[in-house]
Amino acid sequence: MYIKKLVFMLLVTVFALAACGDDDNQETGNSNSEDSKWAEIQESGELVVGTSGTLIASSYYKGEGESEDQLTGYDVEVMREIANRLDLDVSYEIMGIDSMLPAIKSGRIDVAANDIEITSSRKEEFNFSNPYKYSYSTMVVRKGDYSGINSLEDLEGKKAGGGATTVYSEIARHFGAKVKTYGNAPNEAYLRDVHNGRTDVIVNDYYLSKFGVAAFPDFDIMLHPELKFHPTEQAAILPNEADKLTEEINKVLEEMREDGTLSELAKKFYKEDASKRPEGEIKEIEGLEL
Repeated sequence: MYIKKLVFMLLVTVFALAACGDDDNQETGNSNSEDSKWAEIQESGELVVGTSGTLIASSYYKGEGESEDQLTGYDVEVMREIANRLDLDVSYEIMGIDSMLPAIKSGRIDVAANDIEITSSRKEEFNFSNPYKYSYSTMVVRKGDYSGINSLEDLEGKKAGGGATTVYSEIARHFGAKVKTYGNAPNEAYLRDVHNGRTDVIVNDYYLSKFGVAAFPDFDIMLHPELKFHPTEQAAILPNEADKLTEEINKVLEEMREDGTLSELAKKFYKEDASKRPEGEIKEIEGLEL
């Protein structure tokens, strides 16, 4: 009886130690998972960034053709500088905004940078860098009659052009507009549809809208002169366990802010310092869950 009892106690001890070992391994694994993306990037020596290449001033091609050396824009150059200061190469995967978040989850890209707004719902699934652009929302409308829109409430029943999953489309839907969605289409497609009446309005970022309108002076479109709403913060978006990568990117962004690089790049592409919060009264939208 004594021997059986001794054997039983030894077995209990072995299983208890094994269970502790499993817990320790799981904890170690969880700890390592936070750094795995950064370790992977360091090993490859390359940061893979998802961007659209179709967003004037943010991510676009500066010349004919679509070679990577022709790709530029505020987000593109911010990421180039970050990679350079981290002693990494950078490559860009061109895709529509609606494809970027799934591409982060699948591991196809390491980071997405495409004038992406920080929102509460996105923060539940992803990491964000510190903001490197501050802005607000406005509308592109027809010149003659503002497309019949003099307030946010006038979006009711209007046709708005936008991406399926963008914050701006959510704002349009919130006020009762019907959203016509596009793939990774260039600015011209969105703006031409407002011009010819296929849609009525584009709800979008102030800086991007300003440059989009200026790029097509023959279109019967303009920035709405009175509506300024929904202040925004834009940042790079990363996998939700990539804490070390997020930390490294934030360190560089802080350096770039302190040495004036962010301001310099913002003024180059937006002709205004979009790296700082805009002045003036900007209407908050109540009841908008993003």
